[in-house]
Amino acid sequence: MPPPATTTSAKTTGDEQNSNENGSSLDKNLSLTISPLNKIEKVVVHPLVLLSVVDHFNRMGKVGNSQRVVGILLGSLKNKILDISNSFALPFDEEEKEKEVWFLDHEYLENMYTMFRKVNARERIVGWYHTGPKLHRNDISINELIREYQPDSVLVIIDAKPKDLGLPTEAYIAVEEIHDDGSPASKTFEHLPSEIGAEEAEEVGVEHLLRDIRNATVGTLSQRITNQLMGLKGLTKSLYDIRAYLDKLLANKLPLNHQILSHIQDIFNLLPDVTQQDLIKSIYVKTNDEMLLVYLSSLIRSIIALHNLIMNKIQNSDAEKADNAPPNTTTTTTTTTATAGDKKTEKGSGDKPTTNGNL
Repeated sequence: MPPPATTTSAKTTGDEQNSNENGSSLDKNLSLTISPLNKIEKVVVHPLVLLSVVDHFNRMGKVGNSQRVVGILLGSLKNKILDISNSFALPFDEEEKEKEVWFLDHEYLENMYTMFRKVNARERIVGWYHTGPKLHRNDISINELIREYQPDSVLVIIDAKPKDLGLPTEAYIAVEEIHDDGSPASKTFEHLPSEIGAEEAEEVGVEHLLRDIRNATVGTLSQRITNQLMGLKGLTKSLYDIRAYLDKLLANKLPLNHQILSHIQDIFNLLPDVTQQDLIKSIYVKTNDEMLLVYLSSLIRSIIALHNLIMNKIQNSDAEKADNAPPNTTTTTTTTTATAGDKKTEKGSGDKPTTNGNL
């Protein structure tokens, strides 16, 4: 069943388009680039968006006590991949105690989007963001307001102060959840895969910004090990979350969700059967082969270190012998004798022409 905002936008398309031709309102018809029938498979966030969100968060942190900031995401959808390439901030405020009371300036949104459209007509409203770091109770109501400009709006939570390793982004899309007990359907957020992607020009800029803070251990091997370590830490965190969820289910603190339990069962079905002897033997063989390479690498590294140490000792010993050697006197005596011989030769050659003249 399509969302109500889609039907409303279809009824007002003609008036809005005519008014936008006169330059007096926002063209919502052109902003509806993502059809509700299209399924978004992945969300790609550009580095420019991350930098803009962090700058927005830091600026608001200096002038107010807001725990999170809100803004609009701009981009396009291609081959079921949502590409978020730009963003802008929105005036937003909410009550700390009453989370249902909040303010978002939608007139400012329309004016800013009109100016962004003049700069780049390809970038459309695709969703909104906030700095979370988790979902809030009023996110559904805020998303309903954003759906007036984009029916399939995506929420991206960008953690401006990440504490764990991994991506600082979490993408969600609003869906209608139908309950098994026959109660009315309710809106909830469904998780979407997200990643950080950049064009060539953005990659050059990011490399320039990270030049001073990059880790000294650069290289293919170090990067691969770092990525594996980050992946293992992320897996550990996910396992802890699964365990906490199951514990709350057993304690009747959360309602039963068959879809989540089905996904957890699929995870356990993918685990290998470690009781088979053939599998155990193959794991041992693979582990021994890898450990042999590690052992040989350690031996080679130790031999190279000893060789460098010996060569350093030899060079230092030769330098000390050269500094402590006595001065060379043979060269001085030879030079003095040669100088005296030259003087006698000059004297003899000078007397000989005088004798010939007297004769």
